[in-house]
Amino acid sequence: MASTLHTILCDKLGCRYPVVQTAMGWVADAKLTAATCNAGGFGFFAGATTEPGDVENQILRIKALTDRPFGVNFHMFQPNAEELIAAVIKHQVRAVSYGRGPDAKTIKRLRDADVVCMPTVGALKHAVKAVELGADIVTVQGAEGGGHTGAVPTSILLPQVLDAVNVPVVAAGGMFDGRGLAAALAYGAAGIAMGTRFLMTSDSPVPRSALDRYIATKDPTTIRVTTAVDGLPQRFIENDEIRRLEAMSLPSRLAMSVKYARQYGVEAGLGMVGMAKLGWKVLTSGENSFAQTVMAPNLPVLVQQGIVRGDPDNGLLPGGQAAAVIDQLESCEELIARIMYEANERLDALSALAAATKEDVR
Repeated sequence: MASTLHTILCDKLGCRYPVVQTAMGWVADAKLTAATCNAGGFGFFAGATTEPGDVENQILRIKALTDRPFGVNFHMFQPNAEELIAAVIKHQVRAVSYGRGPDAKTIKRLRDADVVCMPTVGALKHAVKAVELGADIVTVQGAEGGGHTGAVPTSILLPQVLDAVNVPVVAAGGMFDGRGLAAALAYGAAGIAMGTRFLMTSDSPVPRSALDRYIATKDPTTIRVTTAVDGLPQRFIENDEIRRLEAMSLPSRLAMSVKYARQYGVEAGLGMVGMAKLGWKVLTSGENSFAQTVMAPNLPVLVQQGIVRGDPDNGLLPGGQAAAVIDQLESCEELIARIMYEANERLDALSALAAATKEDVR
């Protein structure tokens, strides 16, 4: 039955099923990416948060764990963007995902190397612009999704984008089971992408102390959007750290950001000069205000505290609202098999309904 859900997404990415695992920073490691691909989905490795000098090692590790095609995520503001692009081309990685940047020249360079370009967008205008720049596939994330997010829910944004672009569209934001896949296909999407659902699997590298907090969260309204972290709207599970940040004055928050910038610079091996160059690059891109640029280091430091070190109270727990309806940690293989079964079950029921309706009309 699952083979009946082969879509154009499967052809372009080389996966068995139209299910994509998104590149969550510090979560979508080599093991999770490979597990997704081995289960028939398509996994994106979180290249955007990979340390300089380690990109090629991680790509080779994924290749050692799976013989299936996979993808790598990046953004142009990371210190090792060129290193990552070169490694992707050298090792013939099937696809890249991105949100901020790249420009048309970089996209052409990737496409000329037969790398599928698959940006994630949260607004209609960004989807249109992405296709103009050369995107092969567009992932649409509605407001329900985790991390940086927009304000339009998937049920509104998805049909808007489907009507506006002529490339395959993947639905994300609020997706967690086979019913979501069936609904996305009914809208006209080529498949679904999920982050939180894969974060909450037994193949995830997130410590159990943090995973338990995700599982214990049953009210989707407590997985909410805040601008207190880096000045941009992001969705996290509400906790003591979120409340503390929101209670701080702007000067206090900026002072905290300077401290975290030093910490991030040391961990990334950039130093103060490297951090200054990176900050200037972000600021002059026009995508961030001065305050947002200064506050940007808050995010990696606090997210790593939450989902790498496993401190759900003093760190941040990024996630979509789907976390509130997930109550078990399946493996990627179990998860994707269940999604395909549920999707086919729903599509069969709809086909039977349509057939019965036609018979009644006669």
